[in-house]
Amino acid sequence: MIKAYDIVKSAKALGKRVPKGCKGTVVIVYPDFPTAFEVEFVDDNFETLEILTVSSDEIILAN
Repeated sequence: MIKAYDIVKSAKALGKRVPKGCKGTVVIVYPDFPTAFEVEFVDDNFETLEILTVSSDEIILAN
């Protein structure tokens, strides 16, 4: 189960700035059905690329 502050990766490309496998941090969990997440995606230098609202099938927990 994904929760606030978990580190995740995008399961697919999310627009032009967030490629598949891009890491991010879950900032907010919207518990309504279906569950959605506000995620801050970052580049390799930890600079913010995008803050997006995504569904559970668009992200996976990072190892």
